[in-house]
Amino acid sequence: MQSIEIHMFPCLRDNYGFLLHDEEAGVTAAVDTPEVQAILEALGEKNWKLTHILNTHHHSDHAGGNIAIKEVTGCKIIGPRADASRIPGIDVLVGEGDEFKLGDHPIKVFDTPGHTRGHIVYHLPEDQVAFVGDTLFAMGCGRLFEGTPTQMWTSLQKLMQWPDETRVYCAHEYTQANARFALSVEPGNKMLSERAREVDALRARDEPTIPTTIGMEKATNPFLRPMSPEIGAAVGAHDVDLTEVFARTRALKDVF
Repeated sequence: MQSIEIHMFPCLRDNYGFLLHDEEAGVTAAVDTPEVQAILEALGEKNWKLTHILNTHHHSDHAGGNIAIKEVTGCKIIGPRADASRIPGIDVLVGEGDEFKLGDHPIKVFDTPGHTRGHIVYHLPEDQVAFVGDTLFAMGCGRLFEGTPTQMWTSLQKLMQWPDETRVYCAHEYTQANARFALSVEPGNKMLSERAREVDALRARDEPTIPTTIGMEKATNPFLRPMSPEIGAAVGAHDVDLTEVFARTRALKDVF
C-alpha cells in the first residue's frame, strides 16, 4: 500500500487546510473546511475530486465551509457523534473506538473533549500520521472553551500513546507564540530551546512549522510535560497531581 498523499495549504489568517488523497482508490478527503475558496482551488490545482470531509469539531473555522463544499462536490461529511447537532451537513457519525477506511487507509477515531465537548481526532496508524484539529498544537494545546482540564489532559494522554514517529498535523500556525510560552515555564529544556530556534528560522522564511511529531511534542510541549519538575515549579504546583499541573499551565498560557 502506498502512503496516503497529503496536501497542506494556508487558509484564513493562521489555519491550515489538508487534503488526503488515495490515487489508486480515487478518493480525496478534506480535514475540516476552514475556507471554501482555498479548498476548492487546492482541489483544482491537484485535479482531485473531493469525496469526503472529515470534521474534528464544530467551530466555524473548521466546519463553516461544509455546506458550500458539499453542494459543489457532493461529498460525504464524517464528524463527531458527540456533537452531531453542530456539524453542518453531517452524514456519518463517529466517535471513540470507531474505525473506517479512506480508500485502503484505515483511520481510527479518538474522542478528545477539552477544546470543545465533542472534539475528535483522526489517526492513520499505517501511514503514521494524525490530524488533531485544535486538541494539540506544536508546543501547545487548544483553549478549554467547553471542557475541563481533566478532560483535556485525558485527551492528550491518548495522543501520547501513539508511536513517537507519528507525524501530527494541527490546524493552526501558532508555533512561534507557543514556543515563547513553553520557554517561559521550562527554560532549562535544551531540546525546547533548539526547537524554538528552528521555528524562528522557519517563520523568518515564511515556512510552516508543522507537521510535528509525537516524539517532538513529548520532549518540548509543556502541556504534555506536567511531570517536569521545572514546569511544576514555574506554575507553583508542588506535591499535586499531573492534572493540576496541567490545569495551572493552561491557565497561565491563557494570560501569557
